[in-house]
Amino acid sequence: MKLFEKGDSFDELVKEGITLVDFYAEWCGPCKMMGPVLESLDNVNVIKVNVDEHGDLSEKYRIMSIPTLIFFKDGVKVNEFVGFHSKEQIENILKEL
Repeated sequence: MKLFEKGDSFDELVKEGITLVDFYAEWCGPCKMMGPVLESLDNVNVIKVNVDEHGDLSEKYRIMSIPTLIFFKDGVKVNEFVGFHSKEQIENILKEL
């Protein structure tokens, strides 16, 4: 799991393979619940984007509620979910990709 930081190139981070991007905030209860679920995932690149620190990305992807999970495949957005999701639900989505 990687924390997106200023200076990182978002496009570079999502350009190859399957990447799960978690848009979150430190103060968000459901976001805190998602943390352990995302940490337990295997075989997927996970990037965490703090919406309070990266408003430009939040705006670009029209993040209105958090947590928002966006799935990218080779740099292309292929799926998006809002709210808490179980490990099983996320793994089922990843199997489809």
